[in-house]
Amino acid sequence: MTLTLNNQLRLLQDILSEQNEDCCGEISEYQQIKRLVQAMMADGTISDEQLLQLLPEIYNYGRQGEIAHNDAEHITANKEKINTWVDAIQQINPE
Repeated sequence: MTLTLNNQLRLLQDILSEQNEDCCGEISEYQQIKRLVQAMMADGTISDEQLLQLLPEIYNYGRQGEIAHNDAEHITANKEKINTWVDAIQQINPE
């Protein structure tokens, strides 16, 4: 089953929010973040300029999280960015 853009955004928002709240994440979650961002960027249906600018940052967060030696530290260092990303996604995909 293919996820719609709204499904992808909701899933990305959920993963980021949960990591931010719990201050931990699994390697599989970081890989999922990367896959979601890649799919959204390849699809080309996102018209929101702010989100388009944030997607590479979110991808980098996922890539760095995969190899981070201290997961909590990685999330804590990106806490403000994660809040910004979640807010941006919420604005274009409110539910």
